[in-house]
Amino acid sequence: MRKFLRGKALLAAALSTTAYAYADDEREGGHTDAHAAHHDAGARNDHAHTHDLPIGVMMGHRHKKGEVMLSYRYMNMEMDGSRVGTNSISPEDTATSIANPFFGQAGQPPTLRVVPTRMKMEMHMAGAMYGLTDRVTLMAMGSYADKEMDHTTFAGGMGTDVLGNFTTRSSGFGDTTLGAIIGLDDGRKNHRQINLGLAVSLPTGSISETDQILTPTGVTPSPRLPYPMQLGSGSFDFKPSLVGFDQFGKWSIGGQAMANIRLERNSADYSLGDIYEATSWLAYHAATSVSVSGRIKARTQGTIRGQDALIAAPVQTADPNNQGGDVVEILGGINYVSPSGLFKGHRLAAEFGIPLYRNLNGPQLETDFMFTLGWQKAFN
Repeated sequence: MRKFLRGKALLAAALSTTAYAYADDEREGGHTDAHAAHHDAGARNDHAHTHDLPIGVMMGHRHKKGEVMLSYRYMNMEMDGSRVGTNSISPEDTATSIANPFFGQAGQPPTLRVVPTRMKMEMHMAGAMYGLTDRVTLMAMGSYADKEMDHTTFAGGMGTDVLGNFTTRSSGFGDTTLGAIIGLDDGRKNHRQINLGLAVSLPTGSISETDQILTPTGVTPSPRLPYPMQLGSGSFDFKPSLVGFDQFGKWSIGGQAMANIRLERNSADYSLGDIYEATSWLAYHAATSVSVSGRIKARTQGTIRGQDALIAAPVQTADPNNQGGDVVEILGGINYVSPSGLFKGHRLAAEFGIPLYRNLNGPQLETDFMFTLGWQKAFN
């Protein structure tokens, strides 16, 4: 209940924030002439509302009827070291002081003798958007992930003698998101836009990935990997969002509230924790084709409900209670839209973020940084 209430508070905070919007050069009627004058005065070109939007903000804008936008994003996330609540914890302390929830089962030691030390995740996301009407835009997004996690195995059932190190890997397609973005306020006169997003995540990502590990007894089996190394949720998930943005000369502000609500337990009898997220940004249009942005994001995620019977090992990532928590991040971004030539209208954008606050349901690995690089292009 505490996590749910905190998530609702994050959503409410973002609902009060709005962000910028820019009219397109192709708008009909007298607005076209007004925007042309604004453009001649040094304002941005067509689709500038997507120009300044941070590349890490999903489902943030919509398109006019008949327009198609294709996109690609590359995301890199690095995690190093573990945390319990707001405090870091060493591998040695984890191995000697954190109880193994599976103790009592055959071969299970009393404490966590396998400790993750580092994780790297790379994700490739491809998306498409289509303007069904001026008010409704349809969207689809798929992903492909590569995950790698390093571990240290401590020998026997106690002590800090290191038996060895190993790395597990998983890669493949993730879950697929389908949805619609509905305009609540198109802001044609005052550059404001408010959009409601309604989407569902389809369980196309694997939840049965396996790899070879090193146990405290020196055995090297290949069991099902723990939850963070799986590629999908395994469940149908509801993903609502609300975004608003507004423009003030060369400055723009924006905010978004979104959630990822698990609608069911998956085939392995568990569901990942619900996610509630709120973000707000400020952007500055530094030149005709370049804008920069600063953003803050707050996220809360619950623990896993249920348990996969095939995931049972003396490692923190196998415990459903060692998942989720509260994180606040700060991010900076840059956007470039080619104004002419062969690549006219192509958008390149990047965003880099680091955590400001972490209170994790640990022990679990803590994120050190995240980086997103993206490309977008709209076609009439």
